[in-house]
Amino acid sequence: MEPIQIGLIVSGGMLVLVILGMRVAFAAGLSGLVGLIWIFWSRRGYDPEDFLWALTVAVKTAGQVPHSKISSQALSLIPTFILIGYLAYHAGLTKALFEAAKRWFAWVPGGLAVSTVFATAGFAAVSGASVATSAVFARIAIPEMLAVGYDKRFAAGVVAAAGTLASLIPPSAILVIYAIIVEQDVGRLLLAGFIPGVFSAVVYTLLIVGMAMTLKNFGPPVTGFTWKERFASLPPALPIVAVVVIIIFFVYNPFGGDAWGTPTEGGAIGAFIVFLMALYRGMRWPQLKEALLETAKLSVMIFTIIWGVLIYVRFLGFADLPGAFADWLTTLHMSPMLILICILLAYAVLGMFMDAIGMLLLTLPVVFPAVMALNGGMNVTAEASTFGMSGTMCAVWFGILVVKMAEFCLITPPIGLNCFVVAGVRDDLSVQDVFKGVTPFFIADAITIALLVAFPWIVLWLPSQM
Repeated sequence: MEPIQIGLIVSGGMLVLVILGMRVAFAAGLSGLVGLIWIFWSRRGYDPEDFLWALTVAVKTAGQVPHSKISSQALSLIPTFILIGYLAYHAGLTKALFEAAKRWFAWVPGGLAVSTVFATAGFAAVSGASVATSAVFARIAIPEMLAVGYDKRFAAGVVAAAGTLASLIPPSAILVIYAIIVEQDVGRLLLAGFIPGVFSAVVYTLLIVGMAMTLKNFGPPVTGFTWKERFASLPPALPIVAVVVIIIFFVYNPFGGDAWGTPTEGGAIGAFIVFLMALYRGMRWPQLKEALLETAKLSVMIFTIIWGVLIYVRFLGFADLPGAFADWLTTLHMSPMLILICILLAYAVLGMFMDAIGMLLLTLPVVFPAVMALNGGMNVTAEASTFGMSGTMCAVWFGILVVKMAEFCLITPPIGLNCFVVAGVRDDLSVQDVFKGVTPFFIADAITIALLVAFPWIVLWLPSQM
């Protein structure tokens, strides 16, 4: 049996394991190990005496993966970004953000929902985890929206959908993972996520305002704040801006010349600054312990998924499945843009059954080379390319598109993780309530993705300035 056939059979078996409920990390790791054993044994003609040799080589090959990949310095960004979010919560920055957003934006139709979106976007700028963002604002924003008459399902949907902004707005753990998988510059990708993240927040806002203006008994505007009260709400929220500026300056020096440091150093300094803020605002050992434990839990979960999936990726390399898939796509008699849209639609379907990180880790080793081949290769110039951008910029553009699709998957049933988190925080909400409330935001995300596909400069302008 040819390696490609083995690759297809093992990949199909892995998807069956995932659908049956096995965790992605274990399904991918087990499938990768079985696939490696199968390929090595096939090279010896399935001689029973060589099975032990194939098993030994496969185990050694799989065993080298975790250390060789996890020791990458870029991955140290993930726990620091997550820690920033939890420390910011204990520093009271989330409440300060929400209060400032409420005083400035609550007067518009659907004002508290709009305030939630902007406050969540601000918190996303210091939190690399969508789940943590949704959990925090489920405690802060939903009670205030319910107090003025919002439907509880829509209030929950706003928080769950707005929490996905943490996947795009830097610092973003999932963008770091994408950069490592496809071996692209982390700093360029983090910068590329900023404008699309803000753009997504604006689209959410327009949706909410439109619904408030057309639907009866929608959440009313909240008025009565004086200009003095509005300006007084800004200083407590300014530390968020300071942390964002520091991280961006380390990734990209806006004054020209070399960057001030690496993204890892920027994340570490940002975490230290938020730590000092939290101490100043009264954080004590129990809160610090909780922040560290939650950071460790989420980081271990992410790293475990990476370990398992990288074993599977190593098997894919031996099976040559990525190359075969790229060759097949480039021979299709279809428009490259139509093929790209079909790939994004496939992500939407796959995301209904898998978590975002696992989905990207499993698919990108096969899909990314194919998309690069559609554009003309990694080294193609903008003039000679299919999509009108160089290979490097195409990698950035496609990265933002798939991460936005991963955001979409965080709120789609039946696996929409943000919806489960919001329901878990609020005893008065079921998961079904949250899924119903988040439905209008499917339309907003579809519009956003369509515009990012049609107008790539929304994604590429900022990183092109590097």
